Amino acid sequence: MSDQKKNPAQGGMFASAAPGAKSMLWLLLAINLFNWIDRQVLAALVPNIREEFFGKGVEPGPFVQGLLDFFGSFLGGHPENAMIGLLAMAFMVTYMITAPIFGALNLKRWWIIAFGVILWSLASGASGLATTFGVLLLTRCFVGIGEAAYGPIAPAMLADIFPVNVRGKVMAFFYLAIPIGAALGFILGGQVAAHFGWQWAFYLVVPPGVLLGVCCLFMKEPQKGGADNLVQQSRQKMKLKDYVAILKIPSFRYDTLGMAAMTFAMGGISFWIPSYIHEYRGVPDLAQVNLIFGGILVVAGIAGTVFGGWIADRLRERFAGSYFIVSAMAMLVGFPLWITSLYLPFPYAWGFIFGACFCLFVSTGPSNTILANVTHPMMRASAFALNILIIHALGDVISPMIVGAVADGTGSMNTAFLVVSAFILLSGVLWLWGARYLAQDTAKVANATGSPEGQ
Repeated sequence: MSDQKKNPAQGGMFASAAPGAKSMLWLLLAINLFNWIDRQVLAALVPNIREEFFGKGVEPGPFVQGLLDFFGSFLGGHPENAMIGLLAMAFMVTYMITAPIFGALNLKRWWIIAFGVILWSLASGASGLATTFGVLLLTRCFVGIGEAAYGPIAPAMLADIFPVNVRGKVMAFFYLAIPIGAALGFILGGQVAAHFGWQWAFYLVVPPGVLLGVCCLFMKEPQKGGADNLVQQSRQKMKLKDYVAILKIPSFRYDTLGMAAMTFAMGGISFWIPSYIHEYRGVPDLAQVNLIFGGILVVAGIAGTVFGGWIADRLRERFAGSYFIVSAMAMLVGFPLWITSLYLPFPYAWGFIFGACFCLFVSTGPSNTILANVTHPMMRASAFALNILIIHALGDVISPMIVGAVADGTGSMNTAFLVVSAFILLSGVLWLWGARYLAQDTAKVANATGSPEGQ
């Protein structure tokens, strides 16, 4: 009990954490890094893949031709953008459907993560081997399954080893992998494709991913609820009523809906932005576009994520709903910055893209900290899995394809981006509304677990 009351400033965020917390955090961070590299490398290769599978003289098979005919029936004769968006949709559908299954498994969690990391790494390599669009679609499905074995479990494990008073910083640090990994995905994809061919961008992620998966097999399993001072562990399987109970938590609902709106916007924008800048805004060098955008993601993403976790923790004693408030204000500021970037000429637009990216990443740590703080430790992995299912079903499962379809139908990628951008504003409104419930929902978990932290 006394360890959890230590001032986290004395010894940093590891001062009151469980033994072995540092090595666990670093390994999970490294895995999350490659998680996002594998996701975003595809976005960097959109023009290359479109040319490979839908260029002049390419004969699609019966399956792909059927999809082309289906989309062409209501989008016109050139539905290639909608088809490329289908690759992102295939990944997200399998990811969101299988995440609750992995989150509910009562197995050693490090083994589940090891399986997932190795599977998605091999599937990414297989994406480079794909000779037809149908095979590429299948490999992206297996990438989604692999990442689903990791997504809901990793943040729940971190909440098990770090107490609530430093959880915002820890989540922000862990989610630094998003901007860094996404940036490396864009940079790796663009540079490797330019020099060696697009397939090699997929091949190169396999060895480090497999190595990280093997490392997981040697890690010690953390106690569920250890940082919440929870001694007695439940071995009961999650039932439907347990998921209903999670959905009844007001903070969980508003946080998840806000994350879904943000994910809808960010998923559609991030998938298409290299192609948008290169093909629709006339910046000629695709590799350079990926390099610049990757650099923006690294700097703005790291700065925004760290700032979000730090300021939300600092404001926590003053404002009970600080994690919601920080997330909401970031969206409300980021929305006009992003809209402005759509109409400014390059290179000036890069500055506003930087500002918008900074704001969007501010919410990363706080929004995930809310999920950890308002759910019981025994249900935490399942709560994260349920969150994943909802935010992707309502978010980036459909938004990349919607962007492609609107662009195909209207002939304007700007129109498509405006449609999805409105959801940035919606996420800010939802998070502001949820702030009123956070204190009471966090206190309920603290009272149920005997945690010394009331907020």
